[in-house]
Amino acid sequence: MTPPPALDPDEDLWVFAYGSLMWRPGFAVAEVQPARLGGYHRRFCIWSTRYRGTPARPGLVLGLDRGGACRGLALRVPRRAAAEVLAYLDEREMFDHVYFRRHLPVQLVAAGTAAAPVSVRAVAYVVDRAHHAYAPPMPAERIASVIAEGHGESGANRDYLLNTIAHLAEIGVRDRMLAAVARWLPAAGQEPMKAPGAGQAPKVIHKTGPARTAEEP
Repeated sequence: MTPPPALDPDEDLWVFAYGSLMWRPGFAVAEVQPARLGGYHRRFCIWSTRYRGTPARPGLVLGLDRGGACRGLALRVPRRAAAEVLAYLDEREMFDHVYFRRHLPVQLVAAGTAAAPVSVRAVAYVVDRAHHAYAPPMPAERIASVIAEGHGESGANRDYLLNTIAHLAEIGVRDRMLAAVARWLPAAGQEPMKAPGAGQAPKVIHKTGPARTAEEP
């Protein structure tokens, strides 16, 4: 079992959630707080060939990429469960090594209060730009075209996008990039709008070994 990172002074483990961890963490959470992570932003930067797509028609999932800031949720895990939860997260997020696990300062932002944010250190998984599944920046319409046709073991890629938008809205956050992608997303069952360069499904090239896939964040 992977040992936990150095814990916060309260001796609990904090996990920063910015995508599917917000609605499907997969572990018991003692406390949830709106949070802000500086130095990284949320982006559709990982090709998914299993959970939200297939090798023939990859989908896209979110990662933390360098630069900017990201609003999400901080999930508190009691110390007694920290090692088990961290091992689960490493298996879920790092089996294909598309992420680096980092222990980063995040600000807990109490919704609707004027109190100064409290800073804690939280586990966050940031994308490895050198990984073969890393997707470079693309226009919103191109991302929407991929997401409209993506479907994998965890369901439709469009549901992943819309779930993220809905859960961010619950904490008063509107992600402009996600909103722009959603505007280009056709209604379920309709043909996606063809943006320039969107006529052919992207191909994920695996450099060595058997085909592997990146888990959604």
